[in-house]
Amino acid sequence: PAAKMLVDLSQSQDIEAGDGTTTVVVLAGALLNSCSALLAKGIHPTAIATSFLMAADKACEFLENMSRPVELGDRNALLNAVETCLSSKVVAQNSELLAPIAVDSVLGVLEDINTSTTVDLRDIRLVTQVGGTVDDTELVKGLVLTKGSTKTAGGPSNMSDAKIALIQYCLSAPKTDMDNNVVVSDYAAMDRILREERKYILG
Repeated sequence: PAAKMLVDLSQSQDIEAGDGTTTVVVLAGALLNSCSALLAKGIHPTAIATSFLMAADKACEFLENMSRPVELGDRNALLNAVETCLSSKVVAQNSELLAPIAVDSVLGVLEDINTSTTVDLRDIRLVTQVGGTVDDTELVKGLVLTKGSTKTAGGPSNMSDAKIALIQYCLSAPKTDMDNNVVVSDYAAMDRILREERKYILG
């Protein structure tokens, strides 16, 4: 039960703050250790629990007195906060690159920087690519399509002033009910297949 409690505590901290999961587990472990010593002295568990609740209220009071408000318009303060969060992570050495990306991505999806207090992180999409490094990370202010164009079939790799169609059905060729395998022996045949497929899809 204690181990499950620590897991739930870490998950709750991650949901609420997005950071400090290790800290809450260490603090909870220290409190449980203190409980063991108090129980060994014969103190009733109810008295211990009541005292912990009183201590939690007092700790919140101290934290509120120590806290400083952060304005969303103060980008430097936000960068310092994010860099502090990243200092204990695996990517600590890349904090100078990742911190501005994290701050700008969140500020970019705020409805109003002066009145907004929360942000829906589902509006920010993380797209990972195999073969790159952390240094290749970049912020794209727009739509990212994970599937690239087929250059061998004549697909464009760059287009200016493009028009985007939102289609609610699949554009790929329909699949048959039977399982078939096509063996391609040379590149010319592969190019011919891709051209025929493109011709079929485009009508």
